[in-house]
Amino acid sequence: MSVPQLRLSAHRAPAEDGIFRRSAYPLTLILAAVVAIVVITGVGFALKGHPVDLPLSKALNGLHTGALGAFTSAVYHVISPVPAIIITVVICAAIWLLGKNLRAAVALGGMVAVTWLPSAVVKMLVDRTRPDAAVMAHPFIPVQTDASFPSGHTVFIVAFVIAVAYLLRGSRWQRLWTVVGTVLVAVVALSIMIDAMHYPTDVLASIVWSLSVAPAVRVIGVDWVMPRIPFLAPPTDHPALTR
Repeated sequence: MSVPQLRLSAHRAPAEDGIFRRSAYPLTLILAAVVAIVVITGVGFALKGHPVDLPLSKALNGLHTGALGAFTSAVYHVISPVPAIIITVVICAAIWLLGKNLRAAVALGGMVAVTWLPSAVVKMLVDRTRPDAAVMAHPFIPVQTDASFPSGHTVFIVAFVIAVAYLLRGSRWQRLWTVVGTVLVAVVALSIMIDAMHYPTDVLASIVWSLSVAPAVRVIGVDWVMPRIPFLAPPTDHPALTR
C-alpha cells in the first residue's frame, strides 16, 4: 500500500446514516430557513391587527366540550414548555445511557432546542395577542396572557418529530414513525386550536417554521459543529494502521 493510500485510510470516517447522514445541499437548506424566518415574521406582523381567522377559531372552540375538551386541554398542558423540556431530556438521556450513543442524544436534543427556542424571540417581537377569550364559547382557564404567534407548542412537536425522523432515517422504524409523528402533530395542532389558545394561522406558521428551520439546524449543528468537538466527532476508521 502506498503512503498516500495509507493516509487516506487512516483518516476516512465510516459512512453514517440516520441523523448523521450529511446533507447534499447545506447552503440551500440554510437559505430556505432564513427566508422562512423573515417571511413568517412579516406575516405575523400583518396578522397582528387583522385576525382574519377569528371566525375559524370560534368554530373550532365550539368543539371544546365533554371528553374532547378535557383531552385537548390535557394535551396543551403536557406539551407546555416545562413538560416538553423534560420529555426531550428524558429521551436524550435514554439514547445516551441505554443506547450508548452520546452523539445521537446531543444531535437530537440540539435539533429540537435550536429549532424551538428562537421561535420565542419572534413571538415576543411580533407580540400578537391570543384569540379573544371573551368571544369564545369555551374559553381556556386560566387565560394565557403571553403572545400567540407562532405557537411554541406546535414548533416544539414538529421539531421533535422531525428530529426523531432524522434519527430513524434508513431504519425499519422510519415509516412507522412517519405515521406516528404525523398523528402527534395533528393532535397537538388541533388541540390548541380547539382550546382557542392559538389562531389557525399561528399553528400553520409554526409548522412551516419547524419544517424550514430544523433541516438547517441539523446541517449547522451535526454536519459542521459536532465534528469539530472531540467527543462528538464521528468515529474514524483505521484499518491501514493495523496492518
